[in-house]
Amino acid sequence: MPVLLLTTTGRRSGQPHTTALTYLPDGRNLVVVASNGGAPKDPDWMLNLRTNPRAVIQMRDVRLVVRSREAAGAKRSELWNRAVQKYSGYAAYQSRTSRTIPVVIFEPEPDRGPLTNPEHK
Repeated sequence: MPVLLLTTTGRRSGQPHTTALTYLPDGRNLVVVASNGGAPKDPDWMLNLRTNPRAVIQMRDVRLVVRSREAAGAKRSELWNRAVQKYSGYAAYQSRTSRTIPVVIFEPEPDRGPLTNPEHK
């Protein structure tokens, strides 16, 4: 699976935090699984997104300003199944925890298209 860098705003500190995550493309959107390796709590980046759903994603030299939302219902099932097909470890992670592992959809903000990373100009 390909990797992106997710930068969220810390819910307590207000500081940026960057995490490398695998993702699935879903049309214009990107999808990540908040597995935290099957730990009993959601990863910090997920908690940050619940406080502030706006984030920045970087893939190679392209940066996107995105808004996140948790997938629910049939959409979550569809995306979860696709993620498990790509990486069977997600199913093992789910078996280790009683929480339902969140599936997060990142939608690029319509007025904020791809931004070239200024470090790569």
